[in-house]
Amino acid sequence: MTRSAASGLLWGALGVLAFSFTVIFTRIAVASLSPLFVGSGRAVVAAALAALALAETRSRLPRGGQWMRLVVVAGGVVAGFPLLTSYALTVAPASHGAVVIALLPAATAVAAVLRAGERPGWRFWLLTAAGAVAATVFAVIGGGWGGFHWSDLLLLGAVVAAAIGYAEGALLARELGSWQTISWALVVAAPVMVALTAAAAVADPPAATPGQWAAFGYLAVVSMFLGFFAWYRGLSIGPITRVSQLQLVQPVLSIVWAALILGEPLTWATVLGGAAVILCAAGAVRSRTR
Repeated sequence: MTRSAASGLLWGALGVLAFSFTVIFTRIAVASLSPLFVGSGRAVVAAALAALALAETRSRLPRGGQWMRLVVVAGGVVAGFPLLTSYALTVAPASHGAVVIALLPAATAVAAVLRAGERPGWRFWLLTAAGAVAATVFAVIGGGWGGFHWSDLLLLGAVVAAAIGYAEGALLARELGSWQTISWALVVAAPVMVALTAAAAVADPPAATPGQWAAFGYLAVVSMFLGFFAWYRGLSIGPITRVSQLQLVQPVLSIVWAALILGEPLTWATVLGGAAVILCAAGAVRSRTR
């Protein structure tokens, strides 16, 4: 493995660690705050930080078609994924929400093939499929499926939105820079997110415990902003299909955090399932692309 590839994996792993708390803290936040406020409000806070960072560094403006591509990124990771998961997690437990993360790497790989023209070999796809199955089984063991529910449709929509946003954002990060890409995407989405946050605050005035506000703060500052610095940096170094497979480890981390923070049960079955997920992820990461 080259030094560049190792650097991409390291940055990607840091992003996965940051994102692994997202499902947990979303579940905590929506216990008192409305899902619309949580999903849009965290983007408003992150957009303010992004605007400040862009102004302080005097970052150049995106050009031409880059603006429309930023709209795609914003629709996927600034609006789509946060809003859909916030609504889903009002009824689904955190461990059930880890199913989203279990399917996301495979979806991102498909988006990368379609958008970035990457062509991984058969071994990669075999390990990706095995990893997605192992991760899904792992999440089901950890949280229980409990029958098909409308929240599952929201979670599936969140997977598709994030996969598109990740793939397009990775390509833009090679042109604009990793942190600049998510920052500009947040700024582009800010007018809509501010309007949604204001509507949510009027319809259901926000009131929460200090712990729930702290969870909201993490979602805004880390999940919505700082985590993308590392994640898009890793994806931009790439290959996207390889780095994206690190997210197969994310449901393992999420269910561990659910056990430690939310008191959800952690059994030997989940431990063994987590080991299977990690092995599949490691195999996919090490496989070569053509």
